[in-house]
Amino acid sequence: MRSIVKVSKTVEEAIEEAVKELGVDREDVDVEVMEEPSKGLFGLIGVKDAKVKVTVVNDPVEITQNFIDMLLNKMQLSGRADVNRKNTTVFVDIKDINSSDMGILIGRRGNTLDSVQYLLSLAVNRNREKYIRVLVDVKGYRKKREETLIRLAHRMAQKAKYSKRPIKLEPMNPYERRIIHSALQNTDGVTTLSEGEEPYRRVVIEVK
Repeated sequence: MRSIVKVSKTVEEAIEEAVKELGVDREDVDVEVMEEPSKGLFGLIGVKDAKVKVTVVNDPVEITQNFIDMLLNKMQLSGRADVNRKNTTVFVDIKDINSSDMGILIGRRGNTLDSVQYLLSLAVNRNREKYIRVLVDVKGYRKKREETLIRLAHRMAQKAKYSKRPIKLEPMNPYERRIIHSALQNTDGVTTLSEGEEPYRRVVIEVK
């Protein structure tokens, strides 16, 4: 576990400085007050600052790293996880993975990867008050998938306008449906809606 010692005028200021430097939230640490602040004689002589030791006990990055390492090991897959946190989001990019193992980890239309992301999110946010968003990717798969879906959306929109009939796309998860809706929200002549129940909910492209 990572620890840091900070000295400041007050205990709270020392804790704030430590938490900021460690890059975690206040709820992720244990605090040991090593020295209480003192004003000294007449408030001038012998002034002593507060000294605290702050230890990370619930680090989302560490939890994520351990989870992915364990998962890859259990699934006997190659690869390593590059984990970074930016504010309230943890980004995971799995690299150095061969094409065969990559296919297994991604699954059909990203279903396995989505399941990994969901389970990881549960692990990271267990016993947390502030929600941490988790995004898991493999060698840029999600970006490529997004580009593919945007092209599909525009192609099917043209088909709907040409045929003047609604076009129903294949069932997609909520993330992919949002990409379709967003891609066509400013397209003249068509509108989109979602129909059906999960996991078979799909986007329908209709002519206005």
